[in-house]
Amino acid sequence: MSGLTRLNALPVDDAERDLLTCCGSRAWARAMADARPFASEDALLRRADEAWWALGEDDWREAFRSHPKIGEKKAEAGQTDRERAWSSGEQAGMQSAAEATQAALAAGNREYETRFGFIYIVCATGKSADEMLAILTARLGNDADAEIRVAAEEQRKITRIRLQKLLAG
Repeated sequence: MSGLTRLNALPVDDAERDLLTCCGSRAWARAMADARPFASEDALLRRADEAWWALGEDDWREAFRSHPKIGEKKAEAGQTDRERAWSSGEQAGMQSAAEATQAALAAGNREYETRFGFIYIVCATGKSADEMLAILTARLGNDADAEIRVAAEEQRKITRIRLQKLLAG
């Protein structure tokens, strides 16, 4: 059975639980579970984007809380084993980071969270620690209205990658 067939066949509560591992917004997971069945992976991904951008800032912030800070392993909202494994893989660029880079990211994480009121979220897949630090430094120059949208776009990218992982199995 394909991952899409399996997702389409799940009871609503089980589908929501699986979808929450891809995006920590309960409203998004509910909307996606209710939108089933999906005819294709492309249809699923299109609907995921539509559902994401239909949400408000509170829902986005809820999703952000399901991620550990860059360089950390534990999310504020807690994580399933699947989410922990995915986060670890997504942040693989941190494993070889120099101590100075790790320290700068930790300090930047604190500054970012103080400035914007939520964690620094970036689609870390394929990025080195130095790249993530450069992105963080640049984003600290954003105003709050611009940054929430930038962060939401990063979450959207992460969600798409995780949906593909969910379907792959």
